[in-house]
Amino acid sequence: MSEQFAKQEDNNSNEKGIHTNFQQDMTYGEYLQLDTILASQKTLSTHHDEMLFIIIHQVNELWMKLILHELTSAIQAIQANNLQSAFKMLARVTKIQSQLIQAWDVLSTLTPAEYLEFRDHLGKSSGFQSYQYRQIEFALGYKTAHILKIYEKDTKLHEQLEKAFHAPSIYDVSIEALSRGGFFINPALLNRDYSITYSGDKSVADAWKTVYQNVNQYWDLYQLAEKLVDIEDWLQQWRFRHMKTVERIIGFKVGTGGSSGVNYLRKVLDHRFFPELWELRTDL
Repeated sequence: MSEQFAKQEDNNSNEKGIHTNFQQDMTYGEYLQLDTILASQKTLSTHHDEMLFIIIHQVNELWMKLILHELTSAIQAIQANNLQSAFKMLARVTKIQSQLIQAWDVLSTLTPAEYLEFRDHLGKSSGFQSYQYRQIEFALGYKTAHILKIYEKDTKLHEQLEKAFHAPSIYDVSIEALSRGGFFINPALLNRDYSITYSGDKSVADAWKTVYQNVNQYWDLYQLAEKLVDIEDWLQQWRFRHMKTVERIIGFKVGTGGSSGVNYLRKVLDHRFFPELWELRTDL
């Protein structure tokens, strides 16, 4: 072992260009503000596993911040008819979603008995209140007005969510892209109240069906459709793993935020963000 360590030290000594003096230069930790990030895990109990619970949820929120960054830019790119840029952003979203799904595997190592040791310290706080997750739902087109009341405590945040609530979703701008592509779209959809959750329209169904029947002619719109299906597919897988992890840890107890827990998570599994893109698979 000592001989192997000596070889490693020798290899490191050959790296003459490595910077070691940072008296005047920014370090890796400073660039990432690691002091702030790594000091943000404030446990409220003395139980070992509360650290796991906090870090998993903080990591999820960081990934969701990046999802929102990509979705917002993708919406703008589609509006500008720059579909190729949107494709790259949406492909990145699905990769991030895979990381979020795998996070449930880590959290599921928390047993019911372990969680009960610190659950009461959460009070009424709950992942149900994640405002970034609500913004993701809004960006995908699922608008629930009663949810906004949760955030009235923070005026600035509430205004931010109100703005997202009334903004067009990625499916709204995709329907507009169909119209620009020469398809007849119900005029009411092109000037609608975006705060109302979209529920489907025959003109959109007909347009997407034509796209899928003429892939080469409408290649960009076909790619856009498939990117949207990817995102919804991964989101539903995330929701399912969320539901099963919650069931594994707390069973059918009411959530700390007052939701019905597993029963609520089961209900949202039935929601479709992009209904025509799923229905046409039967119709083709």
